Amino acid sequence: MLQEYFQQINGETWLVENDRNNLKVSYRVKKVIASKQSDYQHVMIVDTYDFGKMLVLDGVVQTTSLDGHIYNEMITHVPLSIHPDPKKVLIIGGGDCGAAREVAKYPNIEIIDMIEIDELVVKWSKAYLQDVSGDLSDPRVRFLFKDGLIHVKEYQNHYDVVIVDSSDPIGPAEQLFSHEFYEDIFKALKSDGLMVCQSQSPLFHSDIMVQTYRYIRGLFTHHQLYTATVPTYPGGFWSFTLGSKKHHHVSFDLLPTDTKYVNKEIVNSCMLLPVFIQNKLNLIDNK
Repeated sequence: MLQEYFQQINGETWLVENDRNNLKVSYRVKKVIASKQSDYQHVMIVDTYDFGKMLVLDGVVQTTSLDGHIYNEMITHVPLSIHPDPKKVLIIGGGDCGAAREVAKYPNIEIIDMIEIDELVVKWSKAYLQDVSGDLSDPRVRFLFKDGLIHVKEYQNHYDVVIVDSSDPIGPAEQLFSHEFYEDIFKALKSDGLMVCQSQSPLFHSDIMVQTYRYIRGLFTHHQLYTATVPTYPGGFWSFTLGSKKHHHVSFDLLPTDTKYVNKEIVNSCMLLPVFIQNKLNLIDNK
C-alpha cells in the first residue's frame, strides 16, 4: 500500500500526490509516523522537511503543521464573523480537529458537534498532529463518529452555523458536495442560520466550485464565495462558499485575537474576487 504513495529519488523518500492525474506534487519525507487502512480510507501521519507533520488520506494531503491554520481559520472565523450570536455549531468532517479548535475560541458558543466518519483520523490527529489539533479537549465539543449525511437529516431548525470541512469529492466525502446534502443542511439550520463549505480550487477544480456556488445560491437568501491562499493545496489557491438565511454583514466584535492568519482586513478582502471567478459566477447569477 505504501509504495503506491511514495517514490525513492536519489536515496530519499518523496510523498507524491496526484491531482486528477494531471498534476503531481511531491514532498520530501523524513519518516512515516503512522500508517493504516481504516474502514473508510488509508490514513497516514507523515513528517516532512518543509511542511512538518501532515495528515494524508488515500495519498492526498489534508493538512500540515506549517499551513493548516490558514484553512482552519478561514473556514471558521469568516462565517462566525457574520452570525451575530451563534450558540450551536455543527462541523461535518474536520477530523484533524483544527476547525473545532478555532470554533472553541468563541466563549459564547455552547455546543460544538463534530461529525467525523473515521475515528482513526481524529485519534491520530490528536496524538501526532497537535500543531493543528491542539489535542482538542474542550468539553463543549461532542465527537460523533458517524456519517454526516445521516446526521443532518436527523435535525431541523437546530443549528446556528454549519461548517462543512470535507476532504476532496472522492471516496467517503463525495456526497458532501451534493444538492441533497445542502438541502438537508438548510433544514437543519435555524431561521437565521448560515453555512460554509470548502469548494475546491478555482483554478483546477472550477467545475466543483461553480456547482457548489449554484447549489447554495439556489437555497440561501445570501450567498458569497471567498478565497484564501493555502500553499499545501494544488495551486495554492482555495475557495469557500457561504450561504446564509438572514445575516450577511460582517462584525468583528467576537473575532479572537489569538489567530495566526485571520484579521479584520483578511475577512474583508477575502470576498473580493478576481475577474475570472466573477465571470464564472456571473454566468449563474444572470440566468
